[in-house]
Amino acid sequence: MGRAREASLDLVEVDSNGNPPVCRILDYGKWKYEQAKKERDARKHQRGTMIHEVRMRPRTGQHDIDLKVRIAERLLGGGDKVKLSVMFRGREMSHPEIGHEVLGKALSQLTEAAAIEKPPGMEGRFLTVILTPAIKKPVAAEAASDGAAEASDGTGEVSAPAADNGQTAEKPQEKKAEEVEKASG
Repeated sequence: MGRAREASLDLVEVDSNGNPPVCRILDYGKWKYEQAKKERDARKHQRGTMIHEVRMRPRTGQHDIDLKVRIAERLLGGGDKVKLSVMFRGREMSHPEIGHEVLGKALSQLTEAAAIEKPPGMEGRFLTVILTPAIKKPVAAEAASDGAAEASDGTGEVSAPAADNGQTAEKPQEKKAEEVEKASG
């Protein structure tokens, strides 16, 4: 206590359960100010998940749906949630199945990038679905599982495993046709 008075500082008990109790000599007001400053800086750099809304209409064309899907993929890639909405006006309310078709087209394109948090449902004059970013597997785990298991071409059909010479079982013409379809689509 004498040393704390000489330095005109405070004697702060750090651990009362220790034997003997542990104390520090410091300027308590300055320490409290620095702790509050650290907490403010930590809160400043925190960022909660945002929910961004991407709106469409029942008569939205396929090209515009593709554009909205790219926007949603970019937002999901950033770690944010996305709310896809189809807005109905007037007589459009009597045909919600058209809105479900538009939403289905968008969701079918977002299957790899997103997981559905809240399934599609009507909220007033909006048909909405909430999507969260999909969790991606590490690249090393994907390569190991691809080498051990049979490969799938995405159509639900399982192709034959690769031959010993390192070539795939597909014919070259089929490969070229798939590449042309991917480039044009």
